[in-house]
Amino acid sequence: MPEGKATKTDSDREFLSQAGVGELLRGAILKMVEARSDDPIGFLADHFCNLASVSETGAQEQQHLNRALWHLRLAHHSQRSAFSNNVRVAYDLLNRAGGGGGGVRGGLYTQTLQCLCSEGGVPASTSAPLLRRLHCQDHEAVPYDIFRHGVLTCAVFSDYIRQAQRLYAEVCCPDEGPASQALCLAVLGTLKEALETSQGCDAIRYLEASAKISPYKLAQAIARAQTRGPGGDMDAKEFENAAAELFITRVKVVS
Repeated sequence: MPEGKATKTDSDREFLSQAGVGELLRGAILKMVEARSDDPIGFLADHFCNLASVSETGAQEQQHLNRALWHLRLAHHSQRSAFSNNVRVAYDLLNRAGGGGGGVRGGLYTQTLQCLCSEGGVPASTSAPLLRRLHCQDHEAVPYDIFRHGVLTCAVFSDYIRQAQRLYAEVCCPDEGPASQALCLAVLGTLKEALETSQGCDAIRYLEASAKISPYKLAQAIARAQTRGPGGDMDAKEFENAAAELFITRVKVVS
């Protein structure tokens, strides 16, 4: 084979490979064999039309999700009126993305919550237990009240985790390695007490309670812990997970 022709053939093969044409055709043929269609050309035409439709729908959903997230970033949850308005706009956008059938599709709802936690700086391993409590099935139509509860909880949780990280920094000396386990448990005990005595049962009340831990109480807890002597260490991730659990156990499960 002449060198120019061989080069073109290799280039064509590379293009087909990168485009995934082989997998598309193989999948289509397997579907046709499974269906035993009497009209193979018509079957293949319908198959590829459906694939194109699914791809276009996915792109539209992503656009609506991006716009919804943009609106949710406009106001902090502490600006309650503005935040609620933006949640409503985001909900309507995602509802239209799913066809406007009585609620946001569960899959889009879950993606929204995952993005909010990720953008809030919460590691996926830390947010996973919370998202399981807020989870709705992909096919479910999520009503506005559930959507708002999930969005607000994730926004507050992101702030709460940052507060927990600051608390760990209070008892940790970076030059000496991880913080004392006794000190960390004392701080976590004070945090737990604040959460348990908070008035109300919504996520914002827990954030407000954790933010109002007085320096005096914290100093008392640390002093008591120091009298117990060493008892091992606790790293930042362990502390973060323990603090997250205190919050998550108080979040109502979405059913």
